[in-house]
Amino acid sequence: MTGRAHPGVDAYIEKLPDWQRAICERLRELVWETDPEIEETVKRTVQPYFVLDGNVCALLATKDHVNLFLYDPTVSDPHGVINQGHDNQTARAIQVYDGDEIDRDAIVGILTEIVDHNRRGGWRRLSRP
Repeated sequence: MTGRAHPGVDAYIEKLPDWQRAICERLRELVWETDPEIEETVKRTVQPYFVLDGNVCALLATKDHVNLFLYDPTVSDPHGVINQGHDNQTARAIQVYDGDEIDRDAIVGILTEIVDHNRRGGWRRLSRP
């Protein structure tokens, strides 16, 4: 990986089964592609987070899929890739299963919108009347 990589995120991904590692590495590449200022960190002891003026997203590998948590419930989803948490008031998620195709344009578009919201004060501030 590049100099942007956080050793804790590397360690998290390295321990995963091959199929989950491949998904996490691809999602990580898309996060990095979205904005050169997004930084990696580890929160809650081991969970990979990507931040820029606030949380952008996080990875969580589960038994049968990988979650890409999106920390902006107001973000648009014109491609319909967000498949979890539509009623959640703080975050939604894209669940990726083994063999799923990852929609680069959709994910980069969503992450770009979250970064834009964060740079303008975050979705909470932007949601106020």
